[in-house]
Amino acid sequence: MNFKDLSNKALISDSDIDWEDLGAGVKRKIMAYDNPLMLVKVEFEKDAIGTIHNHPHLQMSYVAKGSFEVSMGDDKKILNEGDVFFAPSNVFHGVVCLEAGLLIDIFNPHREDFLK
Repeated sequence: MNFKDLSNKALISDSDIDWEDLGAGVKRKIMAYDNPLMLVKVEFEKDAIGTIHNHPHLQMSYVAKGSFEVSMGDDKKILNEGDVFFAPSNVFHGVVCLEAGLLIDIFNPHREDFLK
């Protein structure tokens, strides 16, 4: 199933969505989105890096599995399963995966750039 088909679905099965390989030990699944919101699963191998970046979207990320060193602006902190980080608009942020893990990212508005 193509993830572009998900915009009108309310009940979504993980098994219906293919992983998108982003390279360097990182892959993602766009689970659901509409105009203001998007939920994305991002899986990291140990030592994989979510490069420091920023964007105009609000982002909340839940550590569903593993351990990550999270950089947010000038701050760094190790977050583990059950922890959350919030990236305000245009604040530089990124992660280093310390133990194979999974982040659940929520964006507002949805990431048009992910849909191309």
